[in-house]
Amino acid sequence: KGLIKVQISDAAVMAETKEKRVDSVQVFGRKKTAIAVAYCKRGKGLIKVNGQPIEYVKPEGLRDKVLEPIYLLGYPRFEGVDIRVRVRGGGYTAQIYAIRQAIAKSIVAFNQKYVDEATKTEIKDILMSFDRSLLVADPRRCEPKKFGGRSARARFQKSYR
Repeated sequence: KGLIKVQISDAAVMAETKEKRVDSVQVFGRKKTAIAVAYCKRGKGLIKVNGQPIEYVKPEGLRDKVLEPIYLLGYPRFEGVDIRVRVRGGGYTAQIYAIRQAIAKSIVAFNQKYVDEATKTEIKDILMSFDRSLLVADPRRCEPKKFGGRSARARFQKSYR
């Protein structure tokens, strides 16, 4: 009898979680060694980076880079969603580029999954025509140093006498 009750309660919990499932997508953006993970769900237009509102992203000179997806698509497209971004690794410039890519990719993924394909295609075209790095990661990495020189390519000066 006790075993049957446990099975019934498990089924009830499963049914309850299916009803309460939130429309959300999780997407990442990358630049060099910086990785930003964006969690996008239905909401009222909040965009936070590491728990802080996006308006407080530092350095201030690169703040517009983070806000580019919002400028391009217009704030009304972001009003129905909340985006939370966690970023780590890399330097501050690489982190900024990783954040903007994560935000752009998350809005595209959310529209593909929960809105419709036409909206997703429209958003993707706007972003791609402005800057391809908003949706596609840059594969360039730092080349490792080799022996016989001070860096990856530069060699020590050669002397014959």
